[in-house]
Amino acid sequence: MSGVVPTAPEQPASEMEKQIKSQDPRPDAPPGYNSHFVPGPPRPAVFPSAGCQGGLPMGYYSPQQPSTFPLYQPSGGIQTIQYQPGKYPLPNQCAPITWMPAPTPRPDCPPGLEYLAQLDNIHVLQHFEPLEMITGFETNNRYDVKNNSDQMVYIVNEDMEDFTRNAYRTLRPFVLRVTDCMGREIMTIQRPFRCTCCCFCCPSARQELEVQCPPGVTIGYVAEHWNLCRAVYSIQNEKKESVMRVLGPCSTYGCGSDSVFEIQSLDGVFNIGNIIRKWNGLLSAMADADHFDIHFPLDLDVKMKAMIFGACFLIDFMYFERSPEQNSGSQRDTANQQ
Repeated sequence: MSGVVPTAPEQPASEMEKQIKSQDPRPDAPPGYNSHFVPGPPRPAVFPSAGCQGGLPMGYYSPQQPSTFPLYQPSGGIQTIQYQPGKYPLPNQCAPITWMPAPTPRPDCPPGLEYLAQLDNIHVLQHFEPLEMITGFETNNRYDVKNNSDQMVYIVNEDMEDFTRNAYRTLRPFVLRVTDCMGREIMTIQRPFRCTCCCFCCPSARQELEVQCPPGVTIGYVAEHWNLCRAVYSIQNEKKESVMRVLGPCSTYGCGSDSVFEIQSLDGVFNIGNIIRKWNGLLSAMADADHFDIHFPLDLDVKMKAMIFGACFLIDFMYFERSPEQNSGSQRDTANQQ
């Protein structure tokens, strides 16, 4: 019959299943799909908003997180860091942070000290820790280092375990790690433990501080010298040869006024700069929230600038770091006897 369309002979169901399985040996293989995605034109990346209301910065670089990087936003060929490296805070919990533009590396300057080569004044701001004042548990100190334009230059974090920090309090040995905008440790400041049980004029009881830049390479020391009524330090090079001296005030250490530590030549004729501990009123009297201004000549050797910067922290721990278990009067007496 011409109107009938020939059809294939019917096959048993078992034979048809065998043919289907022979085409795809995978059990329960999913059907193949054709991708219909067509990529569009490239667009600039959208970064989170840097502006937020209220509060101080909550996230800070931690040495235990070296693989984290900050978020940045290009602006006129200069990369402005909006958040500190490390743990990023949640939105609306921090204030925007602006970093000092990274200077060009110099062959005659240790890596990371190019910032100091361009400055003649820096501000060292210690973080206020309300939990430390309430509970009496000593925590690691943290500092922000800024220039006159309120741009962040460095972040300083103390790295010391809890037992030693709370057992020795203000006399504790410490390691301070100075990091730049990329979270790289560019400087290490170390203070060894010195016993103060013996006579305070004994050389073994005098405090000392070592500055390394880059970490592992010593560039100098800050050594305490005994004096009956005032703080005296010498700033030394890597060979422990005295280069400059630091002379503190006679009897008052931050009681209602600024404390000025003068940086002078060894003979005391030339005044090179100074380290000023600013009086912050109630915070200075009751809490560890010190503010230091450091002044030095713009053309001073960058290594000596780093040494003056390191001397600021030894001064802070010896005279202005208050233990929660001590009142301010006994704290000053302990500092003066070191």
